[in-house]
Amino acid sequence: MTPLRSEQLAPRAWPDGAGPRALRSAAPAAALPFARFRDDEALLASWQRLEIAAAMPMQSIGFAAALADTLCADTVIRIFSIGDGDDLAGLLPLSRRPGPFGRWTLLGAIETGEPGDALCLEPAAADLLAQALVRDKRALELPRLPAGSPLIPAIQAAMRGKGLVTVRPADPMPTIALDASWQDPAAHFNSGRRSDFRRAARKAAELGEISFEMRAPVPAEFDALFDEAVAVEGRSWKRGAGTAIAVDRVKEECFRRFFRWGAERGLCRIAFMRIDGMAVAMQMALEWGDRYWLFKIGFDEKFARCSPGNLLMLHSIGRAAASGLVAFELLGNVEPWIATFWTQDRHDCVRLRAWPYNARGAAAFAVDSGIWLRTRLARGRG
Repeated sequence: MTPLRSEQLAPRAWPDGAGPRALRSAAPAAALPFARFRDDEALLASWQRLEIAAAMPMQSIGFAAALADTLCADTVIRIFSIGDGDDLAGLLPLSRRPGPFGRWTLLGAIETGEPGDALCLEPAAADLLAQALVRDKRALELPRLPAGSPLIPAIQAAMRGKGLVTVRPADPMPTIALDASWQDPAAHFNSGRRSDFRRAARKAAELGEISFEMRAPVPAEFDALFDEAVAVEGRSWKRGAGTAIAVDRVKEECFRRFFRWGAERGLCRIAFMRIDGMAVAMQMALEWGDRYWLFKIGFDEKFARCSPGNLLMLHSIGRAAASGLVAFELLGNVEPWIATFWTQDRHDCVRLRAWPYNARGAAAFAVDSGIWLRTRLARGRG
């Protein structure tokens, strides 16, 4: 498969005549505490309106709010924004550790590992955000940006003569571009793989009645379904590896808040494969921008011989295609089981770092250089 171009995750088009006035008035950039967006109805509504241009659900205020209350609660969070309170043209949620030498990073990027990006009406908004970051005079690290983000050339231009910028490849995002043919997803695999699917289904049927369900939970039923999905993940290899969200109560609460926010807006999807009514595999996802964004998966290890995770994935892909969605976004990284089994297509990402020519930049550069040197030495000894 040919890797997909990162441009496919470009901001969605803004309807004619619906854009804000901020760029026309060249309003100055502001760096506001996240609490301001919660307390100020105009700011909150403006972010929500701007989400029409968001390519990813990680650019939503729901994702930022879940992080601010949980995984990022002990960080300094600022929303760099362009425009007046009720008329934003762009924003970029960043966080840093307290103290004079804390560097800015994408909100939640370190804590969740997911990609992120500025939310901009057009590239000119990214230019203004980049200029505001340069004026702030702190080091910057954006670990996983879509390679086509307008923020990349904007920061490079704004930092010219004022600091050092590096852009390096980062873990890409695996994806499956959907069309009507994916309503029968097994047809996209070779005969050996199709045989594996049929064999797994037979083994599952020997254990009881198989059923699949894709729920779009309303708020009243959300917590029960979320808890059931978390319990399935907790019976998988992830608990032993320490990556199940039930192992980390703060992370569990973060995703509970995020998916509840999605459920309140009809975006949340919780899928199960069941055998005799018992959930043996689960997925937690959001439908956003005509794409299925898969955040969490898990299956009960006791049923591993019938590959319930793969069978549920097959069902979910077919359902997404039948619903007219344009892509199935696996998130996470391009791990071997994804690349060899499901897809080699991807959205390329980069890691951007910027060190201003000042004491803060020099301190951050010294830390990064030390890490780089230790890594090189360790590889040499290996």
